[in-house]
Amino acid sequence: MSEIIDSARRRQDLLKHMILQLHEGQAPETVRPQLVRLLGQVPYSDVVEVEQELISEGMPVSEVLKLCDVHTEALEGAISQAGARTVPPGHPVDILRQENRALEWELNQIDKLLEALGELPADANGTEQLELVRVHFNALMDVEKHYLRKEHLLFPFLEKRGISGPPTVMWGKHDEARALLKDASEALAGAASGVSVAEALSMAAIALRPAAEAVAGMIYKEEQILLPMCMDTLDEAEWWEVAKGSAEIGFCLVDPEESWRPSDLPPERAEGSLEAGQAGRVQLPSGSLTGPELTAILNTIPFDLTFVDKDDNVRFFTQGAERIFARTRAILGRKVQFCHPPSSVDVVERILAAFRSGEQDQAEFWITLNGRFLHIEYRALRDEKGQYLGCLEVSQDLTDKRALTGERRLLAWDRQGAGGGNAPT
Repeated sequence: MSEIIDSARRRQDLLKHMILQLHEGQAPETVRPQLVRLLGQVPYSDVVEVEQELISEGMPVSEVLKLCDVHTEALEGAISQAGARTVPPGHPVDILRQENRALEWELNQIDKLLEALGELPADANGTEQLELVRVHFNALMDVEKHYLRKEHLLFPFLEKRGISGPPTVMWGKHDEARALLKDASEALAGAASGVSVAEALSMAAIALRPAAEAVAGMIYKEEQILLPMCMDTLDEAEWWEVAKGSAEIGFCLVDPEESWRPSDLPPERAEGSLEAGQAGRVQLPSGSLTGPELTAILNTIPFDLTFVDKDDNVRFFTQGAERIFARTRAILGRKVQFCHPPSSVDVVERILAAFRSGEQDQAEFWITLNGRFLHIEYRALRDEKGQYLGCLEVSQDLTDKRALTGERRLLAWDRQGAGGGNAPT
């Protein structure tokens, strides 16, 4: 056993020495061959422990952040996943990996579009390409929910076990990616502020590439180091807490098809948070409901509801049998601006700004789509003091109701059968 420990210690010392070489200015292409030749495959646990030691020994986190990409480049392909545990479908780690595949798809589409931009003729308009870039970039911005779940659900459990260095470094890399995504967003908005389409395309290409590289780099670090470390550290009860909290923050680009819960968790801990500590009922000013009753009521009302909170995040939508517009749980926690086509974002912003300022409380539209008459209404929600709480979207298919004539005063079941009609009260 002591020989194994000594061997691991020597390997970590050598890894630390090579990272310090990078810190002193050695080029990654010079250090990496030495690292691979001397160490072979580096267990991810060694990378984690060495990173933690460097911070504990006084290396500023800001300096570790600078080194992070460099030593990841040096280690790329040399980090071993040997011993990493597999997870069942629907497990938080499985969902994070699904999201990474979806993000990689969006990154690939953006990369193809940026390559195509360079091949456009000088006199090409480029408007269509710019809109496509915006669509895929809007999808990429959904990575924020992915980062939030890591920061607020995974990192606290690691820190409780004394593993504070890697989460601190990774959170810093998240913030770097956020800043680059913000720069790219501002570049893409250029066409709306008097810049020509050609100039906007050029600005988009310059700003998008570093943002895309930052997101791609985080995927690599997460799957090679963070997730294996978390699987070795968190127990089943902690993963269950992560799973419950994930739905509240929202999922990134995917709507998980399978759910997971630990098989040996006590029933009282397996209950959802909605009913916990409330004797199974949600208390409201005009009465109380159980969680299943409330869900059934909201999903039975004959129109669609979507709630957007005061910070413009989508927080809830009803799931009736016949939805008017498609919704998946992937939109939960997402900025509502990114849930609309780029061409309609300006209208959304104007509505929310008017609601937030108190200038307006309602906006409504009606359209004909596929032969159906649809009414779409937005209403501001405010508390008893008039403070803005968010926006409620109400969508109704009024086609059949507009066609009603005369009166119906007697009980008459609709064609769908006794189970589908309602008797008058």
